[in-house]
Amino acid sequence: MNSKIWLSSPHMGGNEQKYVQEAFDTNWVAPLGPNVNGFEQDLENYIGEKSKVACLSSGTAALHLALILANVQQDDEVLCQSMTFSASANPIVYQKAKPVFIDSEEDTWNLCPLHLEAAIKDGIAKGKKPKAIIVVHLYGMPAKMDAILAIAQQYGVTLIEDAAEALGSSYKGQKCGTFGDFGILSFNGNKIITTSGGGALVCKTEASKQKAIFLATQARDNAPHYQHSEIGYNYRMSNIVAGIGRGQMEVLDKHISYRRNNNQFYQEIFKDVNGVTVFKETTNDFFSNHWLSCIVIDAAITGFSREDLRLHLEKENIESRPLWKPMHLQPVFNDYKYFGANIAENLFKKGLCLPSGSNLTDADRERIAKSIKNLL
Repeated sequence: MNSKIWLSSPHMGGNEQKYVQEAFDTNWVAPLGPNVNGFEQDLENYIGEKSKVACLSSGTAALHLALILANVQQDDEVLCQSMTFSASANPIVYQKAKPVFIDSEEDTWNLCPLHLEAAIKDGIAKGKKPKAIIVVHLYGMPAKMDAILAIAQQYGVTLIEDAAEALGSSYKGQKCGTFGDFGILSFNGNKIITTSGGGALVCKTEASKQKAIFLATQARDNAPHYQHSEIGYNYRMSNIVAGIGRGQMEVLDKHISYRRNNNQFYQEIFKDVNGVTVFKETTNDFFSNHWLSCIVIDAAITGFSREDLRLHLEKENIESRPLWKPMHLQPVFNDYKYFGANIAENLFKKGLCLPSGSNLTDADRERIAKSIKNLL
């Protein structure tokens, strides 16, 4: 049996151990220390726009704190892109608020501005203006941020950007995660850079960053004894994990170029195949890190479905995966409101994520190409 080709596996650069060893050597084995400060600084320098970054235990934790900082409370409504991973929506329910799911548009597969505005108007008409909007940059593809920002500002709704999959992606030259009132990054094991687990909250002000850190460290008041006036969380990143992140930042741009090359590789494979579309930027305004390369298969034209290709690759020990199942179709969320048509639903039925790791070898790509061509 051939070795497994994973969808997106961790890819170390080589210097991670140096930073981790420093943490051990100096006994900074805690949720604070030079690596945490250094990683935050590295991220702030990288994404720019004078952003302030707080490193946390996960992207989900970052999203939860963003909702708290946006003052989302019980029974508030939060508009959330339907086509995403459940971690984009779960923290809404942590706050006992109500998610309202919004369909995608076809160009970027992200939050549809038309349905977004319809949902806001509906909420206002019923006397319940939404408290926040969560837009996701799916698979590294930037959303249509001009239109979405304009709507958020027009109606005075807090905008949270879930850029968990989009570190290094940009829209009109500005890095994803820096447009909204808050941005979310993830360093999970499958992301473009990883700290094994971890995430970050991107803030507009130092005050918001410090409030996030306060909440993430059990909301301990400034007193010699342990005193707490607010509910806190154990959400801070450890100095060990941050050391891995510092090493990964050194290879981030290289990893992006590898992932973008993978996307070109798939465009080449499918360029003459009617009925298969490779997901890519529609204009030069969009720059995707192509965290995952995805295709949409029209079985009526190709004669094979997304599932046929997935199972075919699986037999060859090559991992592929359907696109995210929209949140409004998930059993846990099926009682919540949804605005849209069936764009996200159709993408889920027809779409497949293909192996996209920055550590794919030429031999891996040969195996993938051969397997796909066998089915074709």
